[in-house]
Amino acid sequence: MKSYYAWAVLLGTGLALGSTATAKYSAPLHASKSRPILTAADQTERYLPYLTNKRVGILANPTTIIGSQHLVDSLVTRGIRIVKIFGPEHGFRGNASNGAKVADEKDPATGIDIISLYGKKRKPSAQDLANVDVMVFDIQDVGCRFYTYINVLRDVMEACAENDKELLILDRPNPNGYLVDGPVLDMRLKSGIGQFPVPIAHGMTVGEFARMINGEGWLADKKQCRLRVIPVKNYRHEMAYTLPVKPSPNLNTQQSILLYPSTCLFEGTALNHGRGTYFPFTILGSPALKNSYSYSYTPVSLPGMSEAPLYMNEVCYGLDLRTYDVGQLRKTQRINLDWMLQLYQAYPDKARFFDRTQSKQIGSIDGLAGDANFKAQVMAGKSAAEIQASWEPALSHYKAMRKKYLLYP
Repeated sequence: MKSYYAWAVLLGTGLALGSTATAKYSAPLHASKSRPILTAADQTERYLPYLTNKRVGILANPTTIIGSQHLVDSLVTRGIRIVKIFGPEHGFRGNASNGAKVADEKDPATGIDIISLYGKKRKPSAQDLANVDVMVFDIQDVGCRFYTYINVLRDVMEACAENDKELLILDRPNPNGYLVDGPVLDMRLKSGIGQFPVPIAHGMTVGEFARMINGEGWLADKKQCRLRVIPVKNYRHEMAYTLPVKPSPNLNTQQSILLYPSTCLFEGTALNHGRGTYFPFTILGSPALKNSYSYSYTPVSLPGMSEAPLYMNEVCYGLDLRTYDVGQLRKTQRINLDWMLQLYQAYPDKARFFDRTQSKQIGSIDGLAGDANFKAQVMAGKSAAEIQASWEPALSHYKAMRKKYLLYP
């Protein structure tokens, strides 16, 4: 079994991607058997003729698949000349841990040079692109501002614009495509986990987001990238879509992916959010909550996932959301803030609830929320409805702007 297939398998006793045991949608729209969702990569007739006789560079990771085969391996067997592979966070074959720097290397399966965009540099150089006729971008995203693949997208677009290279995007569904919610990023809080003035859940595919980057002039000096997007077939944003491959080591179940827009905010607190277990983003806890919750777990070092998680080898007490009905998120069309408010109220040392000095994870609550008021609102005991009301009118303005770039209205 090759490493990119191994990366798709959930270790331990958790539920693998594709399982529906914890994904109890209220009433999602599904593709029919006669009209299945087809990713752009699966529609080879729409891009193979274009790539033939060109020198191709490709930004890819383990989610870059046709059926069950990696796109790079498939294109090579079809005679497409791939001259460079570019790898994002976690690496091209997905064997790097969260946040770990990734070095350049040669792909052992194909012999093609791999240029890391999560090591010494963040975007391809002129030298990297000198022998490339067209760049291909094909990575599965999960529709959140703090998920860094949209940052890589912008950097690749910028490099293509600077070096007059066309970028071909093979689009994929957004598993959280139904959700457009959260505070729009205050650009004074711009960081590695927030680069664009969009809400936490932006409700767009990578192809749509690229159109928005161009359209809103978000590249350096408002450059324009020559862009070609192959859309997903038979897809609409409100459709339920189960990812065939986990998008990163710690988003390893469908439940974690659907909870991620809500539970990733706990990266900015003193709570462990499942790192160091096989259930990241679906369980939340701290040793300090022993007197408030009966559910417990113990984070440990997990190579390839979390080597040194917060509260490693300590018993944490808190919430178990592995069987939470994610259909409720679809029903409300809102990020769930109740867990944040509940755990803050239960935390005995409230002055340290948002203290991240014990953790090696980067990101403050201000940067994650994208709103300098969020922390104060939680500490003041504001309700979820009151906090959500403060996100207007910026959220409505974003929704109106977003419509200009949709491929799947």
